Amino acid sequence: MGIEEFDNFDFWYAVNNTEVLKSPSRQLETFGTTMVNYFLISELMDSVDKVRVREGRIEASRPQILTPDDFGQAALEGFSDSEAARYVDWLSQHAQHLRILQYGFAISKENVNDHVVSDAMGQVVDNVTRDVANREDPLSAILVGVDQPWEVCLLKLMVDLVENSARGNIRDLEQHGYPGEPQNRGSEIDQAFLAASRDTSRISDLHKHLVQLGVFEEYEDRFFALVRASEAS
Repeated sequence: MGIEEFDNFDFWYAVNNTEVLKSPSRQLETFGTTMVNYFLISELMDSVDKVRVREGRIEASRPQILTPDDFGQAALEGFSDSEAARYVDWLSQHAQHLRILQYGFAISKENVNDHVVSDAMGQVVDNVTRDVANREDPLSAILVGVDQPWEVCLLKLMVDLVENSARGNIRDLEQHGYPGEPQNRGSEIDQAFLAASRDTSRISDLHKHLVQLGVFEEYEDRFFALVRASEAS
């Protein structure tokens, strides 16, 4: 078995021997980054009743919308010129119905804490599950996987995160406007400003909303003018 084959074997072995026992109960943020706290439990390969528990974080960046141009060009390789032309034409006609999100994840090894426990695997799983439940962290996850290559085990968690979040993320974007659709977004923001001008208790909600959309600086002058007007009244 060559080096490349061995690497592929390790990869698929890790993927097929990973189980996500608990996924976060809250979806990934639609308009910001999300920090997911994971606990990865794995048996040491050459030891009996020696179990490693790794605790770390995965940073999920704000989902990005891929336009038909973005994913269309990436998918054209291998098409003939005529096939590609028909495909691009179809994408342009159905663009309004295509909402594909791109998720990015970062694993920070510097923040990984791990310790080895001398106990049966089942008992360690029970102990970690109980400890995580006591923390009441909606962004915690528990996995059972392999000790090496352990990073690959996190791929299953990432897939779970996307599957559990995509529908809600798309719904949020549809309600609040898609980046790249300034007309829809601007109309929705205008309504939020109007509501806050009529009810000053909603100013803080307006601020939070602008920050979540990543457009606060764009509306900063207008926002503070509204604050000054509310204080003067």
